Amino acid sequence: MSDPFPTVGRIHREAPALDALIPANTIIERLADGFTWSEGPVWIDDQACLLLSDVPANKMYRWSDADGLSIFLDPSGYEGSETGIFREPGSNGLVRGPGNSILVADHGNRAVAKLDLATRRKAFLATHFEGKRFNSPNDLVLAGDGSIYFTDPPYGLEGLNASPHKELAFNGVYRLRPDGGLSLIDDTLSFPNGILLSPDGRRLYVSISDPDRPVVIAYGLDDAGDAMESRVFADMSDLARAGLIGLPDGMAVDVAGNLFVTGPGGVNVFSASGERLGRIETGTAVANCTFGGADGTTLYLASDHFLARIRTATTGHRLD
Repeated sequence: MSDPFPTVGRIHREAPALDALIPANTIIERLADGFTWSEGPVWIDDQACLLLSDVPANKMYRWSDADGLSIFLDPSGYEGSETGIFREPGSNGLVRGPGNSILVADHGNRAVAKLDLATRRKAFLATHFEGKRFNSPNDLVLAGDGSIYFTDPPYGLEGLNASPHKELAFNGVYRLRPDGGLSLIDDTLSFPNGILLSPDGRRLYVSISDPDRPVVIAYGLDDAGDAMESRVFADMSDLARAGLIGLPDGMAVDVAGNLFVTGPGGVNVFSASGERLGRIETGTAVANCTFGGADGTTLYLASDHFLARIRTATTGHRLD
């Protein structure tokens, strides 16, 4: 029998309702180490493995209990030789796609892409808006109708907003329809980052990685999937002011609509109504998280330079 994984961090409890999601004495396991900045984990059911990005290193990794850690795709993003364009040239957010594929927020290619898991070949689904190249698509979510909602901050570009390679004057949130039509949802956000849908598909969450406004915005969606009103769903300004490490980034949601948001202090857990229940602290910044495992109750954490997991008493929502 192999040695158990080392444990890290702790659970910080703010409301009794957290106990039903993360029972007392739950541990956080450290599974793999050595990343520059881990991101975008996605669970692959039929292979019982996790794929994740190391964005600055331009690599995509595979991890499983059976096989441990290995490189799955290198490079995962930019394949050119020109230097000075990118600060983070690799893949970022990953989600399951149709068939045997994943969808990729591809920083280095400034695109939304589909990656065939068997051939490891990419097809680019969107690269421009109104004739201008995207900044660096960061995260994405697949809706029930086949639409892909995604964010496009400047984090992939050297110099961020000041990059001479930045063609768009804003950092946008978009919807890519199954027919290829592209629409802009919001061009007013400073640093849109993580993006996710509620289990019923009627609410779109976008996290803002801005130290001056560390919030999660919720957009109501109509029957056609178009965004209507928006509001602040969660505000983590108090945690940022207290000096807790991290900013709102990637997210996961369970079947009851509880939102697990990476942000100041680790993964902050909110009820579907927006009450903050507590947080999962790994001791460092957590960039993203996803539910997986055989029964969908394990939350995997892309935590700075390492990968961690925590067993929960809830089940992650998934698009079937």
